[in-house]
Amino acid sequence: MFIRNCWYVVAWDHEIPAEGLFNRTVIGEPLLLYRTAQGEVVALEDRCCHRHAPLSKGRREGDCVRCGYHGLKFDARGLCVEVPGMATVPPRARVRSYPVAVRSRWVFVWMGEAERADTALLPDNFSCDHPEWRHIPGYLHYDTPYLLICDNLLDFSHLSYVHEKTLGGSTAIAQARPEIEKIERGLRVTRRVENVPPPAHWAGARPFAPGARFDRWFVYDFVLPGTLLMQSGGRPVEDAEGDMRHAVELHSCQTLTPETETSTHYFFQQAHRPSLGGEQLTRTLYDSLIVAFNEDRDMITAQARNIEHAPLLPMLPLAMDSALVQFRRLVAQALEDERRSDAPSQRAQPERAASC
Repeated sequence: MFIRNCWYVVAWDHEIPAEGLFNRTVIGEPLLLYRTAQGEVVALEDRCCHRHAPLSKGRREGDCVRCGYHGLKFDARGLCVEVPGMATVPPRARVRSYPVAVRSRWVFVWMGEAERADTALLPDNFSCDHPEWRHIPGYLHYDTPYLLICDNLLDFSHLSYVHEKTLGGSTAIAQARPEIEKIERGLRVTRRVENVPPPAHWAGARPFAPGARFDRWFVYDFVLPGTLLMQSGGRPVEDAEGDMRHAVELHSCQTLTPETETSTHYFFQQAHRPSLGGEQLTRTLYDSLIVAFNEDRDMITAQARNIEHAPLLPMLPLAMDSALVQFRRLVAQALEDERRSDAPSQRAQPERAASC
C-alpha cells in the first residue's frame, strides 16, 4: 500500500519533451505525460478506456493524444473527444487525469483525490533551480521497495562502511549520535562529526593541506512520502564556528517515488555554490554521487533479496534505527488516516465500469 494523497516526483522537467510523449509508472499506476502548446505538463492514465492499450504508444495531435490502437482521441482533461466510426462519443469514454505541479525542475503528480491536491505540501527543493547553486540532475532505478531506501537515508551511520572510500571516510560518522526532531509531515535529522579528514568526494572543492581535519555536519529534513532536503559540509577545525571562508557547503535534494511494490524511482542532486568551483567540481560531485549511490543500491538490493527469502524473519532493532522507525510510523499513520477518510466515500461510490 502507498500513500495516495501526496505529491510524487515523476520526472525532472527536462525529461518531458516539448513534443512527443513520456511514460512512467508511479505507485503501480501507468502515467502518460506530455506538454501542451503552452508548455504545461499534462498527466493522464496511460491506459485507453477502450481496450486498455497504452496511450503512450499513440501520438500527439495538438494538445490531445490519439490512441495508437483504435484511434480514440483524448484531450488534456482525459475526455475522449473523438471515436473513429462513431458519430457521438460515449459519456464514459474518458481516462483519469492527475494534478501536476512543477517546482524547481521537479515534476510532481498528485496520485490521490484531485480536489485535495495542495501545492503547500510541495517540498522546498530550491537548490534544484537556483542561481546560487550548481548541480547535475541524477536518476537511478532500484529493483527494491522504496521504504528500504528510506531506511538507508534516515541512518547515515552506514556512510562509515558502505561509503568508506567515497562519502564517508571515517568511522566517526557511525559513532556520532544524531539529533532527531519531529517536523510537519516528517523528521529533521542532525548529525555532527568533529575532527575528521575530508571525504574523497570533496576532492576539487578546495586545496586541502596534508593532514587537514574538518568538523562535518549533515542536517536534513526527511518528509512524506520520501524526500530528503539536506545541508551538509564542513569547516577546518582551526576555524571558528560561523567562519565559512574555508568551508565546504553543499545542498542536496533527493526523493524516492515508488514505481511498484518492489521497484523505485530515485531522483537526486548535490549542489554547491559557484564560489566553491566551476563545471569541473559540479561533474566531480555528480560522478562521486553515482559511485556512492551505486554502492547503496548494491547493498540494498542484496538486503532485499535476503528479505524475500525469509520475509517473516524479524530484524533486530538498534539505537541507530530511531529515525527510520519514527518515519515508518509516520507512513503507517498516513495510510491509516487515508483508509479511514476513504472508507465512507468508497461505500457510497457505485461500482466502477470495467470499460467505456
